[in-house]
Amino acid sequence: MYSPAHFTETEQDEIERLMHENPLAALVSQGAAGLDANHLPLLRDGEGFLGHVALANPLHHEVPDGAPVLAIFRAVEGYVSPNWYPSKAETHKAVPTWNYQVVHVHARITWSHAAKDKRRAVALLTARHEKAVNGAAAWKMGDAPADFLDDMLGRIVAFRLSVERIEAKFKLNQNRSAADVASVAAAFDGQGRPGIAAAMRRPPKA
Repeated sequence: MYSPAHFTETEQDEIERLMHENPLAALVSQGAAGLDANHLPLLRDGEGFLGHVALANPLHHEVPDGAPVLAIFRAVEGYVSPNWYPSKAETHKAVPTWNYQVVHVHARITWSHAAKDKRRAVALLTARHEKAVNGAAAWKMGDAPADFLDDMLGRIVAFRLSVERIEAKFKLNQNRSAADVASVAAAFDGQGRPGIAAAMRRPPKA
């Protein structure tokens, strides 16, 4: 990923926060038919990530254990008009751009058909997202009939991503003046997009 120094994010807490809050990743792989992308929720699990795919998904046949994959996590994004820069009125030296936050995880994938691994992947993913949505009323695997759950688990394949490196790019007008940044953030607020506005207002890294 092309990432000039002023857009490269290095604060690990911010990188982990982005992946945690935006867990639906594009998992890119190379198979016999070429590049493929699957959109899958991933969960941090120690030094790696875990997830699962449908048994009917040919990905686990086409991509062998140990193959390199790229997981792309994307957060806030938005078009930036030159008209939003106060400096444009003074110099007219401004062009459109796009602001965004992305994290690229380069990893190796390992598949598992073991019942314990599939159950663990579903249990951890479910616990994380159900608690966030339903709190104390969160759905649990034990709420489903055992035979039904076993059938559902038989229809998936678990996987683990062993991380090799992580790249993060937070392109948020860091190459513009403070006045331009403040004005663009205000414009995003005006569009009802407080997430990207807040990201732009985060204090610059030391």
